Amino acid sequence: MNNPAVNDSNTNGKRNQRLLILAAAVALGTIAYTAYYFLHSRYFEETDDAYVASDMVQITSEVPGTVISVGVDNTQQVTRGQTLIELDPADAQIAVAAAEAELARTVRTVRGLFSKSSGLKSVISARQIALQSAREDLQRRLKVAGEGGVSAEELQHAKDQVAQLEASLATSTEELETNNAQVENTTIANHPQVLAAAASLRQASLALKRTHIVAPIGGAVARRNVEIGSRIAAGTPLLAVVPLENAWVDANFKEVQLEHMRVGQPVEVHSDMYGKDVTYHGKIAGLGAGSGAAFALLPPQNASGNWIKIVQRVPVRIALDPQELAKNPLRLGLSMRVSVDMHNTDGSLVATQVRAAPQQVVLSNEHDAKLDAKIADIIKRNSREPKSAAGGVL
Repeated sequence: MNNPAVNDSNTNGKRNQRLLILAAAVALGTIAYTAYYFLHSRYFEETDDAYVASDMVQITSEVPGTVISVGVDNTQQVTRGQTLIELDPADAQIAVAAAEAELARTVRTVRGLFSKSSGLKSVISARQIALQSAREDLQRRLKVAGEGGVSAEELQHAKDQVAQLEASLATSTEELETNNAQVENTTIANHPQVLAAAASLRQASLALKRTHIVAPIGGAVARRNVEIGSRIAAGTPLLAVVPLENAWVDANFKEVQLEHMRVGQPVEVHSDMYGKDVTYHGKIAGLGAGSGAAFALLPPQNASGNWIKIVQRVPVRIALDPQELAKNPLRLGLSMRVSVDMHNTDGSLVATQVRAAPQQVVLSNEHDAKLDAKIADIIKRNSREPKSAAGGVL
């Protein structure tokens, strides 16, 4: 027969053995988790409150006009310099023609000022000769007047002639000085009146150029709200261009997660759009200047009324690898999951430069060169090399 005491002893022994195994497993698991936390996990912070952001270049018209052509639509990819919208150039073309005519008229007017100085100098020379002759005649008459060689009336006429010529010479000299004040130290090309007329032509030409609206940067078209035939004013928003190749991620971390975050720390990012199969590698580009609530349209007034402490979130900007973005493009507003590796805390808390290079529009000098040549041609056709007031060639 089986002994009940022996059976109970065996059962208790097996139970104790299982409990020991379970306790050992729990202890090993606790040790393993503790080691994993202190050696690895505590150096990472994660959040799924993260979204894709990018620049949104607003395209506006710098001049008023009527839209005659719209060459793009929403979702379309455009390149820098591509034509987006064209305005009716008729008014601007008329303004350019009027400015060209005004420049030509001004050149001829200034040319007349230079010619007038030369003419006045010749007049002064002639009057100086006439005055010298009249003075010599007066001296001869004065010598014989005492002997009755000339009548008193003739002597008076000689004196009047000298006085008249002196007054005429003084008038001509003043006219020459006045005219010289307008042309001295200048040529026709750099005369202030000609420069002002040339500036007006440049302004009119610039307004004509601005009727042709081009993309200042490459990207995808969004928020197009302009149609053919619309009459728009200067500054009217027409559409936006979004350069998706420069997208970044704004990750909103809790304030208790920011203690060891530094600029330059590596980041792994996953998009809900592509799932875990696609991993983006980036780095922290900068930490926000304040929490989201601080920059809200209606920030909370914690100093008044009932106050409840809420853990705040601060946006952290994550710069992404451009090559990975080109391979797997993102869209604005997509949800992302972010994990920051904080093993290295040598970086700064404040970003000194977020972008590798500043954004800028590359302007073409071709139009300016053509306009300079046109202005020079107008000046040349309406002027000649005049003699300066001093008698030299300007």
